Amino acid sequence: MASHRDLPAGLVTNFFQNTGSSSFTEFVGTHAPDLLPHRDTALATPIGDQVPHATTIVAATFAGGVIMAGDRRATSGNIISQRDVEKVFRADDYSCMGIAGTASTGIEMARLYRVELEHYEKMEGRTLSVAGKANRLATMIRGNLGMAMQGLVVVPLFAAYDPDKDEGRIFSYDVAGGPYERERFDCIGSGSIFARGSLKKLYRDDANADDMTMILIQALYDAADDDSATGGPDVTRKIWPIVSVIDADGYQRLSDDRVAEYVDRMLEERLISPDGPIAPLR
Repeated sequence: MASHRDLPAGLVTNFFQNTGSSSFTEFVGTHAPDLLPHRDTALATPIGDQVPHATTIVAATFAGGVIMAGDRRATSGNIISQRDVEKVFRADDYSCMGIAGTASTGIEMARLYRVELEHYEKMEGRTLSVAGKANRLATMIRGNLGMAMQGLVVVPLFAAYDPDKDEGRIFSYDVAGGPYERERFDCIGSGSIFARGSLKKLYRDDANADDMTMILIQALYDAADDDSATGGPDVTRKIWPIVSVIDADGYQRLSDDRVAEYVDRMLEERLISPDGPIAPLR
């Protein structure tokens, strides 16, 4: 297929308006593959432990929406490589994704995924369904499989508000891109086992957005309490978890000041009960 560089100047505009595909990555891969990250080049030796890794992401549904939160620490082996990395990204007006694994690859994937959704909307004149968004992300993860086998693994967590069902939905993935819808809550990253235990204890079906935000803050703190790669809130540097809420009003990232209020309340309670709240027996 001819590249746009081979076309007369007068046809270039029409060329870009009629791409023949609603996928931005397919379009670029066909006409300018050099602009895409190279996924097919094998590395001489695995370097997964040498690059910064992002950890722990948690997400949970509440009545009419979903919340995703992530800590801010990135590690390279036993070294803290960055204290304020961002791991939760807006995908479009009603969805977001969080990353765990190789930080640079995950951030790059999040940015490209956002463009992918915008491109589809412009080409088709409508947004993808929630299941369609989850499947598009699965395709991008699958494209990174070769690098993942060399240690540059990134496995995101996807959350969206579904207007057809008036509820939040959560999807997790394996390294080959398989999407799996999760009920109520899910976690990824090195601290996920501890965050999951906390969420099992604290999750309530009747929790509102405010209560669920506090539950996720508690879960991240429990993860940081037992996993050295997960960073807790840094009150001296004023580095707080990222918290994003998605409901019928769309995507909203809570301000640092707002998150700090939740953290302060949580820390006050932990001074009395260091292990956190105890779930009531029913």
